[in-house]
Amino acid sequence: MERTWESMQKKTFTNWVNTKLATKNIAPITVIDRELETGEHLIQLLEIIGDESLGRYNKNPKMRIQKVENLNKALEFIRRRGVNLTNIGAEDIVDSNSKLILGLIWTIILRFTIADISEEGLTAKEGLLLWCQRRTAPYVSDFFIKDFTFSWTDGLALCGLIHRHRPDLLDYWSLDKSRKRENTQLAMDVAEKYLGIPKLFGVEDLVDVIKPDERSVMTYVAQYFHAFSALDKVGTAGRRVGQFGQVMQQVWEMEHDYERRVQAMIVNIQRIQATWSQSRFSNYPDAKRQLTEFDLYKNTTKRGWVAEKRDLDTLLSNIQTKLKTYNLHLYSPPQGLTPKDLERHWESLLRTEAERKRSISAYIREIKEVLRTKFAQAANRFQEELNHISLALVALDGDLNTQLQVVQGLIYKLEPLKAELQRIDQLNSECNEANIEVFTHIFCRRYTIYSVDDLVFDLGVLSQTLSKKAAFIENQRVARGMTNVTPQQLEEYTETFRHFDRDNKNVLSKEEFKAALQAEGTSYTDQEFDRTFKEAAKGSSEISFEKFIAFMRSIDEDKTTPEQLKISFRTLANDKAFITENDLHAGGLASNVVDYLKAAMPKTENGFDYNEYLKQVF
Repeated sequence: MERTWESMQKKTFTNWVNTKLATKNIAPITVIDRELETGEHLIQLLEIIGDESLGRYNKNPKMRIQKVENLNKALEFIRRRGVNLTNIGAEDIVDSNSKLILGLIWTIILRFTIADISEEGLTAKEGLLLWCQRRTAPYVSDFFIKDFTFSWTDGLALCGLIHRHRPDLLDYWSLDKSRKRENTQLAMDVAEKYLGIPKLFGVEDLVDVIKPDERSVMTYVAQYFHAFSALDKVGTAGRRVGQFGQVMQQVWEMEHDYERRVQAMIVNIQRIQATWSQSRFSNYPDAKRQLTEFDLYKNTTKRGWVAEKRDLDTLLSNIQTKLKTYNLHLYSPPQGLTPKDLERHWESLLRTEAERKRSISAYIREIKEVLRTKFAQAANRFQEELNHISLALVALDGDLNTQLQVVQGLIYKLEPLKAELQRIDQLNSECNEANIEVFTHIFCRRYTIYSVDDLVFDLGVLSQTLSKKAAFIENQRVARGMTNVTPQQLEEYTETFRHFDRDNKNVLSKEEFKAALQAEGTSYTDQEFDRTFKEAAKGSSEISFEKFIAFMRSIDEDKTTPEQLKISFRTLANDKAFITENDLHAGGLASNVVDYLKAAMPKTENGFDYNEYLKQVF
């Protein structure tokens, strides 16, 4: 039997009203155009969807004047919310004017349920239609939604909306497209059971009518919009808070690692200084032994400490960079573990080393003064030249082109030093080959703290540093043209590129590029990666810095701001001023991140104060 639009609207609007009343455990209505006459249910409905009390009203009114007073209060509330009511008054509702009452309920639905739906500034109806069209674009070969009547009669549009957002709930591609009733029933059942979308009308109201009622369909479809928007909102909030928690945990681990390693280095420095201060020479072989041990320390332990100290400087810089990236408070190491404290101990070690070397050397008779002096002078001049080049690098200034020219000039200066190093090595060999005790070559270093190995090591380090600096400037020239990349993103991309450019050629091989993507959390199958590499390399066999930046920018996501985090925390907390452990888990956060946030956030009587926590870290 064909159903009229009026009967479908009565069913739809009655069910819609009852879903709202049920949130406050209010008994449902059965005949919408008769059970609103007292004004009580209408006031209760408006208080629920308007999130505002309408004040005192007549309970269980018997007299017509009492009912009219209640209804006028409800209608006035609707007008205050910006809704222009025409052709309907309280008396029309008391007199059960069906069409006017249905029109009123539709006006309420538009204002409080559909009006906030917006796509590209369109009206509520057009915005909802555009949203449906965009979400069902992958299924356009089967259907295209062009209205809220005929486009919904076969169930495919409803199934498509569900499958697009929750493909785990139904398999759209396995549907028999000709089974309209079964498809519609499936969609409505799944929506009710898993998405909390109540059935506002029956399958027959869509399938067995010539033209479904547009307002009823819009009311029902709007529930899909709000349900999926809520899912997207919670998912985004969970991901944002999870990422923030991971960042804070990583920073904490880096800070703890820094403090532990600085403390260990200071203890090691103090221990060796104490050992040297108590050392005495009993005879020449003993002095020779101690000198051999000192050289072994310089070539092994000390170099490890040099590398560790530079690593600590880099670690502290990385901590501060990471905090700046997310606009967080900078890290201040504890007293006694600051960079100044470490530098003070380091300078003390250098003085102690020099004294140790002098005390041992003074005990041993000098032999072959000329050779000793020539070697020392050559080594010192070599080291001074390295220092001059290093200082010139530190004092680098000017635009990028000027800086690049200076660095290339410094690299050119290293070439004659390589030949000079061979001459110094020859002087060292002459000390060894002199017709004296085999240990006499040690004397050659009486006036210098630099061995050939030291110079080779420092030359290698400086050469590598200049090469890296030249590559860095080249990359900065590239980055200057990247106007669509934020400084934080550029810092992250550059750090990843440098890390995997292991041969310092300023390009990534195919395997290095793959490792860099994996480090950024992007994984591909072999076939996908081959295609991705070919696209990123643009015909080359390697990935330049510019190509790497452009590729990473194309796949990167937006950054997190304090206001976004505050909104995200409030979303996970269901608008509470505090958040619980269950709220964090419900947002999909990893257990270790939840544990960290529990330990970091101030506790309240009912949970954790995320507002205060965000004030502390930003």
